[in-house]
Amino acid sequence: MTNAVATIARRNIAVQLPAITESTDHTCGLEWPQRPPLVPMGPESAASPHIDLNTDEPGIRGLFRFRPETALPLNALSEVLLCGESTLTRGERELIAAYVSALNQCRFCFFTHAAFAAVRAPEGMTLVEQVCADLETAPVSGKLRALLAIAGAVQESGKRVSRQHVAAAREAGASDTEIHDTVLIAAAFCMYNRYVDGLSTFAPDDPAVYAARAEMTGGYLAVLAESQRQG
Repeated sequence: MTNAVATIARRNIAVQLPAITESTDHTCGLEWPQRPPLVPMGPESAASPHIDLNTDEPGIRGLFRFRPETALPLNALSEVLLCGESTLTRGERELIAAYVSALNQCRFCFFTHAAFAAVRAPEGMTLVEQVCADLETAPVSGKLRALLAIAGAVQESGKRVSRQHVAAAREAGASDTEIHDTVLIAAAFCMYNRYVDGLSTFAPDDPAVYAARAEMTGGYLAVLAESQRQG
C-alpha cells in the first residue's frame, strides 16, 4: 500500500512527499526501558531555542516544522541510509547513528536513535549502553565493531579514517558498500547533531517520547508524512 502526500510549506511553497511503501520491518517486541540510556550527554541545552520555531515539537522535529523545504531532503537521506536496502540491518545502522550522536553528546538525536536501535536488538538498551561505554568489549560482531570504529573516526574528522580502519573492516567481512554507508551515516549524523544543537532545540527526558517514534516502522518519510498530516 502506498500513500502520496503533499505538504504545504511556509511561503506557499509546495513540498511533495513521494509515494511511501509501508515497511514490514517490525520491532522485536522489546519495550523501551523506563529510564533514559545510561550514557553521559553533558549539559542540557538552554531553556529555549535560539530562534522562534512556532512549535513545541522537540529536537529536529521542530526544525522540520519550521523549515519544511529542508525537511524532505534530510528525511530522504535518512530513509536511504537507515531504512533502504542494505546488507546491514536497520538496527545495526541505527546503532551507528546512535553511537555517533553519543560521541557528539547530542541528547535528542542520541535518545531517538538509541530507541530505534534498542527495539531492534534482543539486548535492548543494554547493548546501546555497552557500545557507548566500551566499543572494544561490547557484544557485537567483529564486522559491526570495525564499522563503528570507522564511524567514531569520522566523528572526530574524516581524515581520521585510516587505511588500517578500512582494512580491519574488510578483514571482518565488511563490503565496500557497507564501509561507504557507514562513513556517510556518521557524516550525516554529525550534520544532524550540529543542526539540532546549533539551534539549541529541546530534548525531553521522558523515554515515552522516543519510544513512540521507535515503534513507527514505516521509515523516515512515512513518519514525516504522518507528522505533516497531523500538523
